[in-house]
Amino acid sequence: MSQNDHRTPTRTGAADVGAFVEAARKAAPETSGRGRLIFALDATMSRQQTWDLAQALQARMFQTAADIGGLDVQLVYFRGYGECRASRFFAEGRGLAAAMAGIDVHGGMTQIAKVLRHARDEARRAPVGALVFVGDAMEENPDALCAIAGELALRGVKAFMFLEGTDKTAAASFAEIARLTGGAYAAFDHGAPRRLEALLRAAAAYAAGGRKALEAAAATNESARLLLGQMR
Repeated sequence: MSQNDHRTPTRTGAADVGAFVEAARKAAPETSGRGRLIFALDATMSRQQTWDLAQALQARMFQTAADIGGLDVQLVYFRGYGECRASRFFAEGRGLAAAMAGIDVHGGMTQIAKVLRHARDEARRAPVGALVFVGDAMEENPDALCAIAGELALRGVKAFMFLEGTDKTAAASFAEIARLTGGAYAAFDHGAPRRLEALLRAAAAYAAGGRKALEAAAATNESARLLLGQMR
C-alpha cells in the first residue's frame, strides 16, 4: 500500500499499538451517515491465496451495500513482526482494490488484538456497523482477545469472524469473539470462493442496513441465514 493509501507507520513493541491507533484515528474521516465496515485481513505468508481471493471479491461487498444505502470500508491488515496498518475509509470498491493491490504477504505471527483494539477505538469516533476479520490462525492469548471483544460489544461493534481452514484453536477463539460481540463466526475453504463471497456480502448487508437488511439477504443467501442464526 503506498504512502497515500494509508497513514499508519510501522512500529515494534508496545509503541506499535499506540501509534497504530493514533494514526488510524487521524486518518478516518468524519462520519458520512453511511454504514461503516472495517475489513481486516491476516496478511502473513500462509495467506497469499486467500488475500488474492479477498482482493477479487471485495467489490461485491460494495455492490451489496450500494443496493441498501451505501458503505464506507476501511482496510486493516497485519503481517511480518509488528506491522499492522489501517487505510482511510473508502466509499467505492476501486479505491479499496487499489490499496489491496499494493500489499504483499509477509511471514509473521498473528496480531488480532491490534485489529480488535483499532475497531474499538474507531467506534469511539463514529459508529462502526461491523468488523469483518478473515484469517487462518490465532497465536495470541485467547483470554486477552475476549477481553477486547467485550469492549467492542460495549461500543456496539459486531465481529464477523471468518476462518479459512480447520485450525481448532483459531476456530474456538474466532467463535468466542463473535459470540461476545453479538456477531457471527463461519469457516470456509479457499477452494470454494463462492462461500467467502457470500459471507462478505452478508456482512456488508448488515453493516449497511442493520439486521433488517441481513434478514432480507437471508431470503436468497444461505450464508446470511447462517450468520443471522448466530446473532443477537
